[in-house]
Amino acid sequence: MITIQIEGPDIAAALRRLSRGMVQPGPVMPVVAGILHDTVMENFAQSGRPRWQALKPATLAYKRKHGYGDQILIRRGGGQSLLSSITQQADDHSASVGTNLVYAAIHQFGGPIHMPARSQQAYYRQGRDGSVGNRFVRRSQSNFAQWHERGAHTIEMPARPFLKLTEADEAKIARKLLEYLAGRLQG
Repeated sequence: MITIQIEGPDIAAALRRLSRGMVQPGPVMPVVAGILHDTVMENFAQSGRPRWQALKPATLAYKRKHGYGDQILIRRGGGQSLLSSITQQADDHSASVGTNLVYAAIHQFGGPIHMPARSQQAYYRQGRDGSVGNRFVRRSQSNFAQWHERGAHTIEMPARPFLKLTEADEAKIARKLLEYLAGRLQG
């Protein structure tokens, strides 16, 4: 058995402060939440750490055509994007980062997306000679429409974990926690 005997009011007071700091880590939690948020933003900036699977050529062409840029999981334009939905929170006992977007999980973990069968009207421009090209146009520019059927199919979405910490990120959080506790010892 090991017995520790504390003599002196300064040591006892320092250990009480350390104990309170461990039970109530509230002051350091916003710092940890900020590190978590910075980590997620870095994952987006670097297209994953390690790098995410590249986009398929058709997806990349679609993004370029619509002005969304080439970056994976980043879609610039209307509506809330996954990147802009990332929020951080901290309270007296925890720090977290996340998103409330429903589709975020399929990007984080990957998996199948089951698409039901559907029909859709496509709009074309018909020439004076009656020929119809193979380019789609906006409804307002169309003088010819045709219904198309698309059967049920499954898309396999690769995992692109954006809520991920590297070993260096974990070490940074550990350093901040140790700095906080060391500060509690000093009073």
